[in-house]
Amino acid sequence: MAFEKHGSDDDGAVGERGGDFRAESTGDRGFNGKHASSPPPAARTTNLKPQPEPARDRIDPPAPSPTAEQSSSTPSKTEPAAPAAPPAKPRRPLKAIILPAVGIVLLLAIAIYGFYWLTYSRYIIVTDDAYVRAEISIVAPKVSGYVAKVAVRDNARVKAGQLLVRIDPGDFRIALDAAMARQATQDAAIERIGRQIIAQDASIAQAEAQLRAARADLTRTIADLDRTRRLAAKDFSSRKTLDTARSDHARAVAQVQSAEALVLAAKNQKGVLAAQRIEAERLKAELATQIAKAQRDLDATEITAPFDGVVGNRAIAEGQYVQPGTRLMALVPLSQVFIVANFKETQLERLKVGQPVRIAVDAFSRLGVTGTIESFSPASGSQFSLLPPDNATGNFTKIVQRLPVRISVPADVAAKLMLRPGLSVIVRVDTREPKPAAPTAAPAGTK
Repeated sequence: MAFEKHGSDDDGAVGERGGDFRAESTGDRGFNGKHASSPPPAARTTNLKPQPEPARDRIDPPAPSPTAEQSSSTPSKTEPAAPAAPPAKPRRPLKAIILPAVGIVLLLAIAIYGFYWLTYSRYIIVTDDAYVRAEISIVAPKVSGYVAKVAVRDNARVKAGQLLVRIDPGDFRIALDAAMARQATQDAAIERIGRQIIAQDASIAQAEAQLRAARADLTRTIADLDRTRRLAAKDFSSRKTLDTARSDHARAVAQVQSAEALVLAAKNQKGVLAAQRIEAERLKAELATQIAKAQRDLDATEITAPFDGVVGNRAIAEGQYVQPGTRLMALVPLSQVFIVANFKETQLERLKVGQPVRIAVDAFSRLGVTGTIESFSPASGSQFSLLPPDNATGNFTKIVQRLPVRISVPADVAAKLMLRPGLSVIVRVDTREPKPAAPTAAPAGTK
């Protein structure tokens, strides 16, 4: 060991060097190849006796003995202790960094929001009480009967005039044929009356001829009576002859009156036939109306689409009996949709027809639509309810009313058939006054 080689040193030095050597040898070997920390200087100066090595579970190889050069280079006294490490700088608290950063972010956010509010937000009126609407048509039959064919399915796109439902047309075709047959019969009756009028004209001519003959006989009897009277006055004619002449005259007068009556009756009969003919013609017109109605009923057995749209809510099947007004299906014109926004009464002051509206559809977040205010409802929504409120009775609680506002949708957006009635939307009305267009410069050379 080291203290045996340096015998000239005192015991304290020997103990001190021995302790140092043990510490060095132990530090070189370590435990499992690791360096052990050296004891503090105070421990080296007070502990003069060599400390026994701690027991190990395994036997370490013996430390190599120092060489002569190492022995000669070993100082006779203990070396001075290494200088202490400089004290670590105190770490800055985390709060001192976070709080200023949060304050700067908040100030920046407030400044950005203030600029946004001054330049845009205060001019925008927003409501989420808005929905897509369309003039939905409920398809219903005009006639009753059994459904023979349903030509469309749910959600099918149809064109105007396309067949939707066909009702069994058998009964209506029979009714049309019967009406047409009655009209043909009436045409024959009118023809008959026309011929009767022609025949009556002949009867009138015959009666007028008989009247002329009767008048001729009357003229003859008047002359005979006058002659017989003159002869009887001179006693050249008998009394019997005078009486015969008088009777002949009276008979002739009666025949003339009878002939005149026949002529009048014949003419009146012609008037009756003419009236019958007018009646028959009017009955024919009535039958023509019945034919038109029967034709319309027959045509109504084929129900067609009144406009382009999409079929929905179909509630009909083949073989079902339907009556006029039965709900068959709904037809939605998706190309003619619009928006109905229910604004509060406190938001209406700055709204005007023609203002641009930004529409955000909940179902299509990437679809940007710009519409226009088209019209305002004539009354609030509560006035059109089934039971309008009556605030003149009982306790009163003021409730903000809403007024429906119709907003048009661009035709190119509606033509995409993406907006469906009932979808929820959010509308933002820009109430800023549009900037006047800059006047265009006049071409050079013009005044």
